Amino acid sequence: MATVQEPHRVSAADFIRGFANWRLQSARSPVVVTHHGKDAHVLISLDDYRRLGPSADGGGRTPDWLQQSLAPLVESLRDAIILMDRDWRIAAINPAACDMVEMACADLVGQPLSRAVPSVEGSLLVHHIVRLLDHRERFSGEVPDLLRPRQWTQVDLIPLPVGGAIVLRDITAAIDENRSADACRVLLGAIEAEGSIGHARLSVRETVEDANAALTAMVGVDRAAITRVRFSALLPISHRAAFGEALETVFRTGQVMRIASQLATRDGGAIDVQLSIAERRGRYASDGAVVLVTRRSA
Repeated sequence: MATVQEPHRVSAADFIRGFANWRLQSARSPVVVTHHGKDAHVLISLDDYRRLGPSADGGGRTPDWLQQSLAPLVESLRDAIILMDRDWRIAAINPAACDMVEMACADLVGQPLSRAVPSVEGSLLVHHIVRLLDHRERFSGEVPDLLRPRQWTQVDLIPLPVGGAIVLRDITAAIDENRSADACRVLLGAIEAEGSIGHARLSVRETVEDANAALTAMVGVDRAAITRVRFSALLPISHRAAFGEALETVFRTGQVMRIASQLATRDGGAIDVQLSIAERRGRYASDGAVVLVTRRSA
């Protein structure tokens, strides 16, 4: 294609009147057709058009190079992906999906979807798959017991020309974490309702991040007064070393420690208490500890 010459510009009206001349001109360099003074169309030769790239002659068809590049991408994804045709047969499946259903990929291609996911026929997911294939309707939701008992699976249905894609992700661990968090919230609510159990949340450096009303009442101060204070500072000097050793053991071993101790009060007295210390463990490291404080009989 000629690129060194400035393209000819012609108005739409002049282009129509002199089309034969401008067709010949386009064989040597592009002809820009303007409309109200603005560039609107470009006339080029057929050879130049074909040199534009593979999509020039492909119409609406997806180029082979794009399909070839998508195949390794899908296979490398950590999420399980099953491509299904309109007859509910498996058109393609990536290794992650084969691992999830515990079957070889070669044994599943061309087979009914129920071969890989037997429970799909009796699940509520059937309705959404029908909507996917008939109306290209997307779906995303959490489905229990789809692949195996007591397992939660995140399912995404995506419409495709071949039929649809089913994306599967095991979210059992996340569901269990949410349940544990809910149980912790309920437990704290029960402790607050009981009213006589103090608790404090400590950082890894032993400073108090939060404390409940029962604990601050025992000490005789408000919550702001002990926030960012080392918890051992709330104990008489003679009990601080034992608490420090117990906390270190909790962080080192992960075990829950229970020790007899005392709380120093604002008026200079001391209360006999029992301290229960447990670690707050994050995903990658320790987030600190929780201390439960209960009064101990003299």
